[in-house]
Amino acid sequence: MKKSWFITIVIIFFVNGVLFSQQETWSLERCIQYAIDNSISIKQQKLNTDYEKNNVLTTKMSVLPSINSSAYQSFTFGRSVDMYTNEFSEDNTSSLNMDISARMDLFNGFQKYHKIQKSKLNLDASLKDLEKAKNDISIAIANAFFNVLYNLELVETSHAQVSTTEEQVSNTEKLVDAGSLARGNLLEVKSQLANEELKLVNAENALDLAYLNLQQLLELDTVKNFSIMAPQIDALDETQLLPKAYQIYLEAKMNMPQMEAARLDVQIAREDIAIARSGHYPSLNLSASYGSGFSDARQEIDEIMPADPLPIGYAVSQEGGGEIFDVYQYNFDYTYNTKHFSDQIRDNASTSISLGLSIPIFNGWQINSSVSNAKISHQAAKYNLESTRKQLLKEIQQAHADAKAAMKKYIATKKALEAMQESFKHTEKKFSIGMVNSLEYNTAKTQLNNTESELLRAKYEFVFKQKILDFYRGIPITLSEK
Repeated sequence: MKKSWFITIVIIFFVNGVLFSQQETWSLERCIQYAIDNSISIKQQKLNTDYEKNNVLTTKMSVLPSINSSAYQSFTFGRSVDMYTNEFSEDNTSSLNMDISARMDLFNGFQKYHKIQKSKLNLDASLKDLEKAKNDISIAIANAFFNVLYNLELVETSHAQVSTTEEQVSNTEKLVDAGSLARGNLLEVKSQLANEELKLVNAENALDLAYLNLQQLLELDTVKNFSIMAPQIDALDETQLLPKAYQIYLEAKMNMPQMEAARLDVQIAREDIAIARSGHYPSLNLSASYGSGFSDARQEIDEIMPADPLPIGYAVSQEGGGEIFDVYQYNFDYTYNTKHFSDQIRDNASTSISLGLSIPIFNGWQINSSVSNAKISHQAAKYNLESTRKQLLKEIQQAHADAKAAMKKYIATKKALEAMQESFKHTEKKFSIGMVNSLEYNTAKTQLNNTESELLRAKYEFVFKQKILDFYRGIPITLSEK
């Protein structure tokens, strides 16, 4: 019997150890990196970047000659003129035409050069858009992570509050039993305990929702045994001066990808103007081709054979009274076969080379309209750059004001909590000897609990706002455990 109990205990400890080892603990850095590696929106933006890389390669290859070849097999039935013999044919014939051609633009107003430059700028802009997408998801993950941290500590604080009140219920019961306090005081304290237990349940529910929000941002397929690494953030440097908002802006203006993308858009629009203007210039191109073919209508003599003489007239003898003689010529029979394929390819070969010049004279004002539209787009890109700059400045000013307010709130709440803790200790002592009633005690306890919750919120708001300011300065969002 003792042996079976021992085995059972060993199994329980083993199972608990396995379950514990399977529980994954995620740090802030791991959450951010996982979101960047697995986010669908990030992957979609990477596809856009790959697309722009292909465009760069395509525009670069466009400066090379284009080479094409073709072959055509045709069948003719009935009377036709054979292109290789220039003779009429009454027979069914077949022919094969083959050619290879090459074409190269020698000059087109530097249009291809500007297209290459534009494709490179598009790729750079796409990379900046990808970087911005990573930044956006990093901030969203950090916000959700800090929300989980806040709710974790709130649950812990709520547990401590419940434990303290449970002890007070126990002490009050003893005082009531001893006749030092009225039973109504015990009921008031139990009411306070029930209220704090409700707050604990609400805090646990808020924690579950915070975890769920973080897991959904991470796009996890499963949420089993998910927890975060909660570093201690107890001591905050309240004396640390926040950098000036405009100083942060000067750094962000050089680091933030949205600013880089907006500047690249201006350059892209400038290249569009150059591309549109290239339509005013003449274009010069060089082309060459080689072709040959085969036709089964082209025949050659295979064999010559003597045939019966062919009468072609008569002759009169000058002597002998004008005797008449028949005149004959030699006659031959011929056999034919189709000329050999390789011989026809050699004989029918033709080569050409040409130099083409195209000068635009009038084309329905299309080029002028394209140039005008490109200039409008360029001005719009400049306005967008200015708008992005102003929006960035507003965001930093708001983030700086939020961080400053959070710091002030944290300092004030911390002082208020210290004073309230001393006041509650005094009230608690007086309550234990019956000098204050349960209503005054519960009021003091509730105020203390609320202040503790406010301090927690102020602390995490302060830390998060500081991280946002650092982020604008180009410092990655991290939260190392102290």
